[in-house]
Amino acid sequence: MAAFSAGKTYHHGDLRNALICAAVDLATEGGPERVVLREAARRVGVSPTAAYRHFDGRGELLRAVRSHARHELAVSMERAAAGAPGADDPVRAAESRIAALCRGYVGFALEQPGLYRAAFCLPRPVEADGHAPERPCAEPELRAFTLLGEALEALSRPGVARPGGRPAAGAAVWSAVHGLSLLLVDGPLGRLSPQGRRVAVESTLAMVVSGVRPL
Repeated sequence: MAAFSAGKTYHHGDLRNALICAAVDLATEGGPERVVLREAARRVGVSPTAAYRHFDGRGELLRAVRSHARHELAVSMERAAAGAPGADDPVRAAESRIAALCRGYVGFALEQPGLYRAAFCLPRPVEADGHAPERPCAEPELRAFTLLGEALEALSRPGVARPGGRPAAGAAVWSAVHGLSLLLVDGPLGRLSPQGRRVAVESTLAMVVSGVRPL
């Protein structure tokens, strides 16, 4: 997907993109609850009527913000993995990549809590008559989960991984880092000192890597 450049100056050559940029700023400041189409229009300097020509309502705008936030989450993970130390042993290299991806995940949550919340919000799809359709809109696979799955696949050794084990391991790893992120952003772990936070993150990552290490 295309990345949006959010900022305080909006160019109206592409009003739809300008509205998304404004909405991304709103989410950055206060999470998905702050994303309101009328407020995005006000920030861009256009009427709500003009904004509604590009978005059916708040739900559609919020889905665009969520896509942007998910893209940025994956970018953070990939950036962290790119800086991970290499290793001659392919298993150690794969473990290092998994840990780095998880650090990038938690790091994004801590640095961009508003966007992190927006990445996992659930805007209700709305039809023209104002009612939610019976079936939710189909969505592309979350890149963050794909990255973890690929790293886990690289960790597998022939004859060691059990059939169907990698998807389950991916869900377990994702659950661990997502739960830790929520506890740090919105839960009691948010009261930890910076040092305590680092210990919590590294302890969780050590447990994650140990849990997926080939036997």
